[in-house]
Amino acid sequence: MPMPAEEIETLIKQGIPDAYVEITDLAGDGDHYEGRVVAESFRGQPRVKQHQRVYQALGGRMGNELHALKLSTSAPE
Repeated sequence: MPMPAEEIETLIKQGIPDAYVEITDLAGDGDHYEGRVVAESFRGQPRVKQHQRVYQALGGRMGNELHALKLSTSAPE
């Protein structure tokens, strides 16, 4: 079953409370998303660690309810 963009955003914000989250449905099918996550808590962390934190916030849904997420992460400029 597809996962709504609002649910993805909520899960990420719960796991990374200081995050600004922007989710875009790339195909209009509820299965292929692009996510932009900006958080001060990412500052000084390598990109792989930032992505791991997002995946952790999604609680194992990646590859299950959430089929594809093109992810961009950063600390605020």
